[in-house]
Order: sequence, then structure tokens, then C-alpha cells
Amino acid sequence: MPTRLLREPPRTSTRRGGPRAVTGRHRADGPADGLTDGLGDGSADGALAGAGASSSAAVRIGTRGSALALTQTGHVAEALVATGALGGRAVDLVRVRTEGDRLRGPLAALGGAGVFVAALREAVLDGRCDVAVHSLKDLPTAPAEGLVVAAVPERVDHRDALCARDGLTLQGLPEGARVGTGSPRRAAQLRGVRPDLDVVDIRGNVDTRLGRVPGLGEGPGDLDAVVLAAAGLTRLGRLDAVSELLAPSTMAPAPGQGALAVECRTGSLTTDPGLAAALRALDHLPTRLAVTAERELLTALEAGCAAPVGAAGHVDDDGHLTLDVVVARVDGTAHLRTSASVRLPEEALRDRPGTGRADLDVVGRFVDLVVPDDDVRAAELTDRLVATARTLGRRVAEQMLAEGVADLAPLGPGRTS
Repeated sequence: MPTRLLREPPRTSTRRGGPRAVTGRHRADGPADGLTDGLGDGSADGALAGAGASSSAAVRIGTRGSALALTQTGHVAEALVATGALGGRAVDLVRVRTEGDRLRGPLAALGGAGVFVAALREAVLDGRCDVAVHSLKDLPTAPAEGLVVAAVPERVDHRDALCARDGLTLQGLPEGARVGTGSPRRAAQLRGVRPDLDVVDIRGNVDTRLGRVPGLGEGPGDLDAVVLAAAGLTRLGRLDAVSELLAPSTMAPAPGQGALAVECRTGSLTTDPGLAAALRALDHLPTRLAVTAERELLTALEAGCAAPVGAAGHVDDDGHLTLDVVVARVDGTAHLRTSASVRLPEEALRDRPGTGRADLDVVGRFVDLVVPDDDVRAAELTDRLVATARTLGRRVAEQMLAEGVADLAPLGPGRTS
């Protein structure tokens, strides 16, 4: 039985019954077979926030209504079912309309990417949803009381993608070419590489943005190119629109880009053991460590949504966590770039099969990041690893501040998003 897509339920968590639009449903004991039209009876409303979940209650996942958000959330729903921890419970997708979906204008002027998050968080807190799926780069760095990011699935491609007419590359675009983006980070780095470009602020979903480029979709075709996240295009099956994947050395990605965050009520980790187990299984520790370092950097820099900050963390094959960062002046005329690494605790590292210490003189040491099977020991080690990632992010931010990065970008109190 497939995943069921519900319209946003009313703001009370006690309502039962009443028709609403439904387009399919996932059940943990059956395969997904796509979305079908139909009407539901409202039975997915579930229990009050904070109450223990029954073994048969559907898991309600909040999502924005865009094609990309629904696709991302559908992937998370399938992955939760695949863990086997839900024990046959259905998974419902609940569509929630956010301020970012309603408002128009430059994203930075509307309060940044956080405008896509607040309504989803409210739906989880008041019990209309059990979890919410966010693009991690949209999630404010400040913690939300009563909520926890319980899973960060494995990241996909974190690079930015140029989608240009006639298959043009960034260097192949003609002088004065019009390139669209809604991101101050992308705009600053575009201007740094190609100061002759006319960078145009744009909004809209993926199809709307691609329609601004001739030959890439239905729309005005009034731009020569747009820059989008490769991850979103991958999830939507639109890599055909990409004319160039931009190297991080050319355009550093946003902190958290390519990753998802699955957020739930803090209490659900104890009151709903099946859901908690599924979320633990979904969490990808190398991705969590990378994005933790990236987001801690933003926090320490007090960087708001208008600050052109790019950051990419990754766990190296030799057991180091590395963070590469660039902060640019808004007009692209200057930037500061740095990189730093930290060795992860040895007890979390295991030699990869076929390699080991005996191979050091030939290929170096190749390791995998692992945690114990014991839940208590695993939690303790994970906490240490996350603390190590936070320390790396803060250390890089402090180094950059000492080097005068605040003179380049809008950093400081009141700018955190």
C-alpha cells in the first residue's frame, strides 16, 4: 500500500473524521506503488502531542507542497519503512503551507530560508505531524525548544549546478550574460569569478526557475542561465538541465546543502520507540558530523541569511573531519578562504577491509566510521563525535574572525538565521 498524501489537517490535534484530499499511502508491510487519487476519512490525525504512540498509529510526516519537498519527503518515508522498525505502521505525508510558499520577494528580505520551516515545526509541536522533513540548508541554526533533529540521512551531491542555454559553461557564457539566483552566496561567488555577469535575483520552484532559461522548460526564457542545487535536480530527475556542475573551489556550497533534516518532538524519542529506532537507523553519522561543523561555523560567525558564506565538511578516508570555508564580499570583489581538519576519536575508526596499518607506506590508512551496537555506548560515542565537529566549526570561525572576515560580509549579532 503506497504513501498517503494528506492536505494539512486543522490546527487542533484532537479532530477525527471529515473528508480530505488523499493521493496515496505507504505501509511498512507493503511496497510503494505510486500515488493514487482518492478521499481519506481523516484517520491519520493521530494522538495528542506528547502522548505515547500506539503500535498501529500512522506516522505522519510534515512536508511542504512543492514537487521537490514532496519528492524528498517521499524518499524519507520509504527509508523509514525500509528500516523495518515501524512494525507495519502506515506512513502519511501531510502537506503544510509555509510563509515561504505564500510570500513573494527576495528571500533575504523575507527573513531567509527559515520562512520555509516555522509552519512545519508548529505542525509537529502541536501534534498535527509526528516528524517534519526539511532541507537542512533551510533550517535555522538556533535550536527549537521541544524539537530535535533526530535523523540526518546520507547527503547527496552538495555542489551547485549551472543550468545554461545551449549547454554553456560558466566560463563559456557571453559577456554580460544574465544569470539567475536567489542566493546571496551564489551571487557573490558568481561575481567573483565573472564580474561581467548580470546576476538577477529570482524566486520560485525548480520548474519555474528552469523556465527562465530558453530550452529548459516552460517560461519566459529571459535568462541565459540559473544556478540551482545539484541535490534538488538529482532528486527530481532533472540532471538533464545541468550544463556544468560547479566545483566547490569555484562555488562553495551552502552549509547543509544536499542534506535533509528529519525533526521530531523531543519526547517522541521515548514515547514512540518504534519511530525512534527507525530514525536512528536513518541517521548517517558522517553526514551529521559534516553538517554539524558547517552549521556551528554559521553560529559562531553569527552569519545571517544575507551573508555569502560557503562551507563543505567531509569525513576523509584517513579518519579526519575536514571543513572547507569561503566568505565573500557581497559584490564579489574579495573573499577569504580557509580549511581545517580534526582527527576523530580512534575508537570510532575501523580499518576498511583490505587495508590497514600495514599498508601505511603504500596507500595510507583507509578507515570507516563506526559506533558500537550497544545503544548506550553508541550514544556516548556519537555525542563525543558531534562535540568534536562543533569544536572544529567554532575553531574555524574564530580563526576567520581574527583574520578580519567581518569586514567582508554582514556578520554579527542579530543576523543569525
